[in-house]
Amino acid sequence: MQIDKEATKNVDQQHAEAGARLERELTIRSVRAIPINVPVDAVVGAVRKPTALSCVLVRVETESGLVGCGFTAITEEEVVAAAINEVAAHHLVGESALNIERLWNRLYWLLTPRGQSGYGAHAIAALDIALWDLKAQALGLPLWKLLGGARGRVPVYATFGFGFLDTEQLAEAARSWVGLGFSRLKMTVGNHALQRRDEPRPLSAVIREDEARIRAVREAVGPGPELCIDANCSLDPYHARLLAQRVEDCGIAFFEEPVSHNDVRALADLRRSITIPLAAGQNEGLDSRFADLFQARAVDIAQPNVAITGGYTQCLRIAGMAQAWQVAIANGGAWPFHNMHLHAGLAHGGFIEYHHVAVTMSEQLFTGLPVPENGWLPLPEAPGLGFAPDWDAVAELARRPTSRGAGKA
Repeated sequence: MQIDKEATKNVDQQHAEAGARLERELTIRSVRAIPINVPVDAVVGAVRKPTALSCVLVRVETESGLVGCGFTAITEEEVVAAAINEVAAHHLVGESALNIERLWNRLYWLLTPRGQSGYGAHAIAALDIALWDLKAQALGLPLWKLLGGARGRVPVYATFGFGFLDTEQLAEAARSWVGLGFSRLKMTVGNHALQRRDEPRPLSAVIREDEARIRAVREAVGPGPELCIDANCSLDPYHARLLAQRVEDCGIAFFEEPVSHNDVRALADLRRSITIPLAAGQNEGLDSRFADLFQARAVDIAQPNVAITGGYTQCLRIAGMAQAWQVAIANGGAWPFHNMHLHAGLAHGGFIEYHHVAVTMSEQLFTGLPVPENGWLPLPEAPGLGFAPDWDAVAELARRPTSRGAGKA
């Protein structure tokens, strides 16, 4: 077979020129973070509870006019927006959005250089999501396909069982979500017990009430649907173990964030002492924390969240570690429409959390959001994230006062 070297050289040159042109077109012109406190009516059955969730939207515009949108939430939106606008933004302007790894590394050393996470990890997450959105748009690919394209839909579980529901309302809500086609449900337990120690009741009373609520939901939906519980890091190891042992016969699929601080040693000890699988990680900011969880065999399910855990760039690393350790991954911490791309992109992807309040909030900010069908969320085929901010609605909501620490619903 004779190879036309001159033709090959010309093709290579064309590809190089196209790549250089794309890199120039994706040169970042501006970065702006918008802090928002979004009012939400949490409607569960006949119960309506007004609340609010805070978030930060990031708008990254390139020299070609292409705009990427980043997102983070459930932390102090004023602080994260200031970190982006006053510290991070000018380190990105003039750089190409194609060079995501280089820019992520720059943001890491800028915002979390000594093991910090917290607000810094949220800021990195929002910026990283915007960069991946830009890259996928520029290449004409839906983001989940750019990340690997493992599946065109992802399984979801409905988070519905909030503390403001009484036991009867909780059971009715569970039946309602099963009727909507969801075969996986999650409810909260712990009622922020450590934060509110002895007020309005002791931890032991909280645990007894949680047991009754769990049993009421299981009785309402029968043995078929999977049922998960989430303590939001609000219990100590003793009470977490006590609750788990009391409801082991209820067929709990996983117990999420059972202990405060996601304490690795405490999680590992708890996992060895109960039969219910443990899940954690949605609020961790660094991949090193997940390495500790895997090394200690502290969790059955790791839950990196792209809107919190440093964006897609770091969550891809964590997912790779999890696969190597044969630990399942799932989306915890809400924001299904951003996390669905990670779990659809990877063969090791898992469940997505369809958090009722977070979804209701997202519907006020974005257009083109996919809708679950019989417990599955279909992935969009449009380039990038596949859904778009309603910038007029965002601008209107941004005129509202910020949450001042009260934006965690």
